[in-house]
Amino acid sequence: MRGGAGFASIPFDVAPYALSGMVYGALLNHRSALAALGAAASRPPYKAPPVAPVLYIKPRNTLALSGDVVRIPVGTLELEVGACLGMVIGRTACRVSEAQALDYVAGYLIVADVSVPHDSYHRPSIRYKARDGYCPLGPAVIERAAAGNPDALAIRTYLDGALRQTASTSELIRPAARLLADVTEFMTLLPGDVLTLGAAAPAPRVRSGQTLTIEIDGLGSLSNPYLAADV
Repeated sequence: MRGGAGFASIPFDVAPYALSGMVYGALLNHRSALAALGAAASRPPYKAPPVAPVLYIKPRNTLALSGDVVRIPVGTLELEVGACLGMVIGRTACRVSEAQALDYVAGYLIVADVSVPHDSYHRPSIRYKARDGYCPLGPAVIERAAAGNPDALAIRTYLDGALRQTASTSELIRPAARLLADVTEFMTLLPGDVLTLGAAAPAPRVRSGQTLTIEIDGLGSLSNPYLAADV
């Protein structure tokens, strides 16, 4: 599946019953990701760690399903893949309070934030993060009530079956409700939108011929093979 055409086939048994095709990501929201920057987080032009969510967009062309092949561009040796928990918005969310934020969540799914390795973190490049198929997601939307506490889920990443990274949503700087409240303070999220909570660092890297699998407790697994592009 290329260009996001198949994301509507992800099982989704609760309102709003379909994804909108908009996926918003939060950078530097995992404590390990911010710690990995070290002193760089306080250098010009920003001179301090971020005090508000650092967001980026994974547009429709990036969306892919579990099992879809992810292509590595010509001239690139490997890609990095951030394992994220994604919140699916169930109803229009605008300036929601932290106390009520999770009432606006329909459910959760696994998101693989695929990127060409790059140094920019405050202003991530579309060229590196928004290529076709660079946001596999699924395998299903698990209803909020069935998914458990979004701030206490273990995340495991495997490369060709070997465990490469373990993380937990308990290590997020902004937990799920706080992040949703902070984001909707300045932008409205619509039913079916997905907001990812952030990935641990360092992001595992994958080369052509390898398969990367992400597991999150209670959400199943998301697995994709990676192959070099033909042209």
